[in-house]
Amino acid sequence: MSDHPAYPVGLRLAGRRVVVLGGGTVAQRRLPSLLAAGADVLLIAPAVTPSVQAMAEAGELRWERRGYRAGDLTDAWYALVATDDPAVNAAASAEADERRVWCVRSDNAEAATAWTPATGHSDGVTVAVLTGRDPRRSAAVRDAVVEGLRDGSLGAPRHRDRLPGVALVGGGPGDPDLITVRGRRLLAEADVVIADRLGPRDLLGELPPHTEVVDAAKIPYGRAMAQDAINAALIEHARAGRRVVRLKGGDPFVFGRGMEEASALAAAGIPVTVVPGVTSAIAVPAVAGIPVTHRGVAHEFTVVSGHVAPDDPRSLVDWPALAALRGTLVLLMAVERLGAIADTLIRHGRPAATPAAVVQEGTTPAERRVDAPLSDIARRVAEEGIRPPAIVVIGDVVGVTA
Repeated sequence: MSDHPAYPVGLRLAGRRVVVLGGGTVAQRRLPSLLAAGADVLLIAPAVTPSVQAMAEAGELRWERRGYRAGDLTDAWYALVATDDPAVNAAASAEADERRVWCVRSDNAEAATAWTPATGHSDGVTVAVLTGRDPRRSAAVRDAVVEGLRDGSLGAPRHRDRLPGVALVGGGPGDPDLITVRGRRLLAEADVVIADRLGPRDLLGELPPHTEVVDAAKIPYGRAMAQDAINAALIEHARAGRRVVRLKGGDPFVFGRGMEEASALAAAGIPVTVVPGVTSAIAVPAVAGIPVTHRGVAHEFTVVSGHVAPDDPRSLVDWPALAALRGTLVLLMAVERLGAIADTLIRHGRPAATPAAVVQEGTTPAERRVDAPLSDIARRVAEEGIRPPAIVVIGDVVGVTA
């Protein structure tokens, strides 16, 4: 093969026949992209991996359980040759060359007529990298470009009209690395960010200098920006044509009042994009070493708001029913009412010796964890000076160790 570089091109395979020979790990890696491109995939292999079999059983592709035969590439637009038999691969590659079918050959790139680039995607952009005989470098360059597009560090200005609107972005439990890829990209593109105290604050320091940051200042029992004022600010900035991100801790719809904001924006005719976040109800216990479910220990978990006490007439929680459950209880916003909650659960049947844990500022460098039986957890929390934000976990999973 000559030293001429490959000519890059994007293949439009929707509805067109693609033949894949071999059902092993190479096919397993390549098939999802071919299916996503809309290709009409014919897979020929005596045996396949369980994942490939699942694709066939779901009707995503046609699978003929046999080996390669001459003529299999008739009418194909593209072929992936990936069997474990070099002689079969050579024969299929020769047929592809004869029929003018672009062919990728997994065992011998030098004998192929096409190479598969290292590909990645970000917000409608496909990044494809070829470095000849160095696939690891291809993957590294691909990863660097995609990450740069996602976090805004790679300048790639858009030359299209930007519609005003608001993205409700769940920032995750606190660790800035736990925001979703889409959330981080929208943050990097924002003109205005209206942020909660419990959002991942470290991300705000990465924003471009022109980005306006508005502190929603929703601090429990302190000075607060009324929800109506937050809604009005979102609407005002969006109507001014700015790209607005409402950055919230955890997930916008898990005790985050996200639906109130979405409804207000919709009523004002403002487009709304909801970006789910990693909820602290699951992430904080997990990072602290507590699985909310575990085989043979808990087959269910219930997430409950503890922002009002069990005897408060505003409470919507059926505490007696929760006490009767055998699974895991995860309580948010419950530290200051933990004594009343524990007493209520015990009074209605939850064993006093049930393991409990409280994790303060989980996933951050300031994380602290306190463990005690349910009957004693409130006292231990007070002794240790645990304060919000904190997650309470009640159930036998607290005692599970790796």
